[in-house]
Amino acid sequence: MKKFILIAFLLIIRAAAWGQGCSVCTSVAAGLDDKSAKGLNGGIVYLAFLPLAIMGTVGFIWWKNSRTPHT
Repeated sequence: MKKFILIAFLLIIRAAAWGQGCSVCTSVAAGLDDKSAKGLNGGIVYLAFLPLAIMGTVGFIWWKNSRTPHT
């Protein structure tokens, strides 16, 4: 049951994140020159790094602690 709730929660969060500002970024990036577009992409990666690193660390620790020992 816990896995179902977790999967449902992640799917809801992911669906909400997809629709947020996608058209705005596309229209802004279409009007930029090459240097500014690279800056926009770099900013997106910079802002996404910390939350992804935190989620990855928490997931790794959770995975390590939930494994059963083979002894």
